[in-house]
Amino acid sequence: MLRLIILFVFIFTMHQPHLAESETKKKELAIVIDDLGNNMKGTEEILKLPITLTAAIMPFMPTSKQDAELAKKYGHEVIVHMPMEPKKGKKSWLGPGAITTDLSDDEIRKRVVAAIKDIPHAVGMNHHMGSKATEDERVMRIVLGVCKEYGLFYLDSKTTGKSVVGKLAEEMNVPYLENNFFFDDIYTKQHITKQAKLLAGELSEKDRLIAIGHVGVSGPMMVDVLQEYIPVYKNQAKIVPLSVLIPELKFIDKRF
Repeated sequence: MLRLIILFVFIFTMHQPHLAESETKKKELAIVIDDLGNNMKGTEEILKLPITLTAAIMPFMPTSKQDAELAKKYGHEVIVHMPMEPKKGKKSWLGPGAITTDLSDDEIRKRVVAAIKDIPHAVGMNHHMGSKATEDERVMRIVLGVCKEYGLFYLDSKTTGKSVVGKLAEEMNVPYLENNFFFDDIYTKQHITKQAKLLAGELSEKDRLIAIGHVGVSGPMMVDVLQEYIPVYKNQAKIVPLSVLIPELKFIDKRF
């Protein structure tokens, strides 16, 4: 009898770490990297990180297609990083083919379709800037309608608290997600490190998180900080592409 009790205690103890790890791994973290497509600083280095990222690539830029192929080569998910009108800032920051609120319905549709066709392997879309455009129901109804037609999900980057994306996406039955976190809203390594640490804290309390970083000015800093925090995140959660967070999603490629 004593042997049976000892054996039971041994087996129970041996299985505890496994159970704890199993429960931890139910958590999911998607890391999105914006602004690829323009030969930005840190692009190749960030795509070589040992995790699955979601690469948000701006259309109609010098390295749009090259970066999409590179992201695919390294096993990352690709989405269109659609330039959209902000409340503040210069139009020149948007790049070519941007969606602005003064465009006609037909022109908005034409530009969104062209952007989707310009980015190989894209399965979703989010916006570059866009604080003004994503508050406009007319504009976003057209954008989301095209996404639905082409089988793309939409990630609301949440560059404004008054976004209509969620409301319209639910009404139109378009798969969508919402960003929870920005790593580099301030371009200093100190801030990015602080945000990375905060994200680790959030993971201890939430089962699913989406965080956005960028290449460009903050690209090299993002690489350094992620290299430090990837082991931390992997210990807390499974790092996944965005589409994993929409299990019912069925991809439809109508671009060609």
